[in-house]
Amino acid sequence: MGAAERDEERRAAAADGERPAGSPDEEHGAGSPDEERRQRRARRIAAHRRAEHVLARPGFLQTLRERLALLEGARDLYDLDETVDMYGTGIVEALEQRVAGLLGKEAAAFFPTGTMAQQIALRCWAARTGDPTVALHALAHPEVHERNALREVGGLRPVRLTGEPRLPTAAEVRDFEEPFGALMLELPLRDAGFVLPSFEELTEVVEAARERDAVVHFDGARLWETTVHFGRPLEEIADLADSVYVSFYKSLDGYGGAALAGPRTLVEQAKTWRHRYGGLILQQFPTVLSALAGLERELPLLPDYVRHARVVAAALREGFAAAGVPWARVHPGQPHTHDFQVWLPYDADVLSEAAIRQAEETGTLLFANPWDHRGPELAFTEVYVRADGLAWTADDVRTAVARFAGRLPVAGA
Repeated sequence: MGAAERDEERRAAAADGERPAGSPDEEHGAGSPDEERRQRRARRIAAHRRAEHVLARPGFLQTLRERLALLEGARDLYDLDETVDMYGTGIVEALEQRVAGLLGKEAAAFFPTGTMAQQIALRCWAARTGDPTVALHALAHPEVHERNALREVGGLRPVRLTGEPRLPTAAEVRDFEEPFGALMLELPLRDAGFVLPSFEELTEVVEAARERDAVVHFDGARLWETTVHFGRPLEEIADLADSVYVSFYKSLDGYGGAALAGPRTLVEQAKTWRHRYGGLILQQFPTVLSALAGLERELPLLPDYVRHARVVAAALREGFAAAGVPWARVHPGQPHTHDFQVWLPYDADVLSEAAIRQAEETGTLLFANPWDHRGPELAFTEVYVRADGLAWTADDVRTAVARFAGRLPVAGA
């Protein structure tokens, strides 16, 4: 399991309520809450692998054999008689050129992780602007999931524009009380529900940053899937930013890896720091081939996934209403991407057990991801719609909701 997949599994473990291994103040023996949750997570993963009907099958839950199948037909992706890559040559350079072209940027650099790519991008911009302050959202990935890496490793100073479950507004950028050298925008903002502004709002936010002489960097890990919402091609979206990071595994199902795209001089500087960070790896062709496969096979399908996610979301709302489940919410009401949240007024463990039992007993796994506790009798989960989900009709979703709801306690009981 790679770093990206381990991060997803750590998120899943945290959402399932587990404490880190070795926590001194928690019992971990048989029958303990932690052990029960570990067993439930193992059942959830096993049920996901066996289920006949799921909305998505993320790569990090697949077997090695299934993941290796991603490279079938690799000869159609790249000339396999070319010399193998050595420290970023050959096939790595080909991927970099393709990404730069897709995003309309002068150049791009391949990185083993997005965390590394963004730290380096922002420290390079800080050196150019002379200001190490980075303005971002309180729910942005570096603030929530990277253990203060911008500050501890990059020597940067993050400041939070807002904590509201939406992207920052132009007014918040324009009126922020202190200077900053770079504005970082996560598109979509995953921890707020995979939300996006309108293209006009995004343009105004970028203009507000430029009025303050700040550069703009897009955390575009999932930027690939934003074209339907924005109604613009990738190149036009990316053109708003001075630099853009994209992931090859979140939307494109690759083995891992990321790219930073922007001005050629910035990218060359970033490559120097990539070496210093330990990111210049001897050979990366398996991961790069999987990225090329994602660009060839998954990227053209993303608009279909987004449009079908809206069908699924509407059917979920209808299904919970018909089942009499109180205060069921789909967020956003019309998904901005093919990922969204479902909120229900039950304990997270109750919802997890119902989802697992439905898969074990019927072969249908409606909610494949863990449920995250958010308050007394309140939890949410993330719903992904991928290739498998395209086969689900609205009736299929409503039927699955009814059977899921039938495994929940009666309200007020």
